[in-house]
Amino acid sequence: MSKLENKNKNSKIEQEDKVMPFGRDNYLWVIIGLIFLLVGFLLMIGGGSDNPDVFNEAIFSFRRITLAPILVLVGFGIEFYAIMKKPKNK
Repeated sequence: MSKLENKNKNSKIEQEDKVMPFGRDNYLWVIIGLIFLLVGFLLMIGGGSDNPDVFNEAIFSFRRITLAPILVLVGFGIEFYAIMKKPKNK
C-alpha cells in the first residue's frame, strides 16, 4: 500500500511542476507591451539626411524627441506589469 501512496504523491508533485508560471492574461500583456515598444522604436527611426553637408531639422521633431520615448517607457512599464502580475488560479 505504501508504493501506491508514494505513486500518488509523486503524480501530484509532477502535476504541480507542470503549472505554467504565467497565465493567459500575462501573455496578453506581454504582447501589448511588445507592440508599444515596437511602435516607439519605429517612430524614432529616420530623419537623417542623404547629404552630410545639409542639416535636417527633422531629427528634432516632436515625434522623435517626445512621443517615441514615452511609448517606449510605457511599453517597458507594461512589460514589468505583465511579469509581476499574479496569474488567476483556477
